[in-house]
Amino acid sequence: MKKIIAAAVSAVISLSSVASSMPLIKETSMTVSAEEGSKYNYGEALQKSMFFYQVQQAGELPDWNEVSWRADSVENDVVPGGWFDAGDHLKFSLTNAYSATILAWGLIQYKDAVKNAGLYDSYLRNLQWGLDFVAGCDLGDKVIGTIGDDAFDHVWWGSAEVYMRKYVLKGGTDPRPYDEITCTTTVAEMASAMAAGYIVFKDENPELAEGYLNHAKSLFELADKTRSNDDQGVQQKYYNTKQSGTVADYIDELFYAANWMYMATGEQKYLDLCESDYIPYFPKENQSTERKYTWGLCWDDTSQAAALLYAMNTGKDEWKQHVKHHLEYWTNGYGGKQVQYTPDGLAWLMNWGSLRHATTTAFVAMIASDTIFADDAAFVDKYNTWAKSQMDYAFGDNDLGLSYVLGMGEKNPVNVHHRTSSGIYDDHWNELGPDTPSDKWETEYAHVLYGALEGGPNQDGTFTDTNSSYQNTEVAIDYNAGFTAALCAMIDDYGGTPLEDFPPVETPTRPEFLIKASINQASNSFTEIKAYAMNHSAWPARVIEDLSYNYYFDISELVDAGYSIDDVKVQKGTDQHSGDEGVATVSDPIHYEGNIYYVKITFGDGRVVMPTGQSEHRSELQFRIGIADTIQNVWDPSNDYSFKDLVQGGEDAMIETPYMTMYDGDKLIWGTEPNGKTPDDVSKLKGDINLDSEFNIADVVLLNRYLIKDTIKIDKQGVINADMNEDDKLNIFDAVIMRRTLAK
Repeated sequence: MKKIIAAAVSAVISLSSVASSMPLIKETSMTVSAEEGSKYNYGEALQKSMFFYQVQQAGELPDWNEVSWRADSVENDVVPGGWFDAGDHLKFSLTNAYSATILAWGLIQYKDAVKNAGLYDSYLRNLQWGLDFVAGCDLGDKVIGTIGDDAFDHVWWGSAEVYMRKYVLKGGTDPRPYDEITCTTTVAEMASAMAAGYIVFKDENPELAEGYLNHAKSLFELADKTRSNDDQGVQQKYYNTKQSGTVADYIDELFYAANWMYMATGEQKYLDLCESDYIPYFPKENQSTERKYTWGLCWDDTSQAAALLYAMNTGKDEWKQHVKHHLEYWTNGYGGKQVQYTPDGLAWLMNWGSLRHATTTAFVAMIASDTIFADDAAFVDKYNTWAKSQMDYAFGDNDLGLSYVLGMGEKNPVNVHHRTSSGIYDDHWNELGPDTPSDKWETEYAHVLYGALEGGPNQDGTFTDTNSSYQNTEVAIDYNAGFTAALCAMIDDYGGTPLEDFPPVETPTRPEFLIKASINQASNSFTEIKAYAMNHSAWPARVIEDLSYNYYFDISELVDAGYSIDDVKVQKGTDQHSGDEGVATVSDPIHYEGNIYYVKITFGDGRVVMPTGQSEHRSELQFRIGIADTIQNVWDPSNDYSFKDLVQGGEDAMIETPYMTMYDGDKLIWGTEPNGKTPDDVSKLKGDINLDSEFNIADVVLLNRYLIKDTIKIDKQGVINADMNEDDKLNIFDAVIMRRTLAK
């Protein structure tokens, strides 16, 4: 479980045994400087692309996840972990495998450059996350294809952390549905990923690598035996791998996978299969006997990547020439055919993910330049120059001056089709955007999606910056894959320096939990309040299991008249969620201090106040506090603490009030208590881990549970308070000191 405990230092603490610990302060990595000739910092870009892949992590987040606004999600999936596909919450083994393979290829080819940039360990961790998911989807005679309910997923807009709350509320099941498939394209892509993963990890982690290789062998055997894309499952709606119903649908993936298998094992049989079974069916240009050199590398067409690998593995000139024809098609043109270009210089293949295709082909061009064309200076210069132009277009070298790499450059698109980064709480996604004239719904994105490559411009160079323009503004793991691998090559050529203070820890730009209220009714014997308990959390989005709020009132006038709190009655009125589990309960008066009392409104498990939609992000409750009608001229709410500034009226009369306080268990999270206590008044008492301003056995228990990796989260200040010996480490020794201190 990810522990959200750090702010300025983004530190993560874990305990693998009683004798081991990790420092609180993250160490600075070695960096290299960019060479002359590049105005863009490719090291920073690669660093931020790793951040994007961390944003896409599903399941129980690892300790090394650095995204301060993400937390665990969809933990009960049949195969946990992996990457969410795009701006939604579906997981596909196809795109996870394709992306992992390309990422691995970039690292295999440019390992030293990535190491010199100080990004090697980060790259390995992120790559393994994807590879482990692919391995988990291997069932032997079948594979897991898609995980998630696409019908629900694509009509709901919200954060991954609360996805299951909304899904179950709408009648969905936990765990999410999934399908089992034998689609050759998917299975072969998975085999490629496992083989590439073996190559990456064989020296770093031999045991892990051996497991990947075993999966690669069995997956390749299944794909080669099946040779059909008939069985696709849900992915067919989004990644249809059956286009013609012929061998052309999958032969490229088999050719691709066989080359990876050869590179992983050195066994000639895989190259022999290429010659006998795959190459004869390599796609042809329309009405031509020439092998197809048009189109580009993507999840459903790996033919050009397979051709390049085969040329690298065999050295055969005919395949070198084929790769050259492909790259000429993308540059000057070949055989009377050339990819389209935008007026400002982007090689534009299609409207879906135009930058994905350009940057992925840039990677192919750079790989080819550094391998099969390495001895031809003219080609090396030509293809590398072209590749740099396409990459730099993404960073802002275009007529719009837009950097389509989010969090890079001086000017980014404002909107992005990505649910979790929007941080939206009311499912009102069509209101997002800076030009939306709305004063009712949230219009600004909560988070910066650092490192994500947006789809890109239209063929005429224009760009529609709205989250409903999916083709322009959606992001995806496969979009970033080729782009990321290309960055490895760019660092090799131009250097790059990752930022020392990245990522920044985001702090909320709006109240995450708050109370709005108004006077519903008032008389000389009672006050009736209309209140909204509101959950607008996004740092991360979450549901509070023990949520409550207080309304404070002063009975001094009653006491002066000879009455007491026993004469005060509390009545519950309209409850928005009265028919739901987790319904609000209203307490009898509770003494605060002096003549001040409060009523506590508690929500059973918080499920009716969650950032999942218009009907859930707030819960309306009306309650009445008063005395018997027979008691005249005594009731006066004007001195009541929580009555301050409230006015009577309808919806427009509701105001945010800090005089009604909200709690997560015993922790104050909104408002100011009558004694002046605010959520910022955090205990700095040594040993006080739960921040209740006391040091006792409860803190010892909490630390012990945390150290054994229980599902416990400790706030940043709690971590500081727990470091009893002040060695910037949190381990068993701190627990021992805590026990000894208490014993004294």
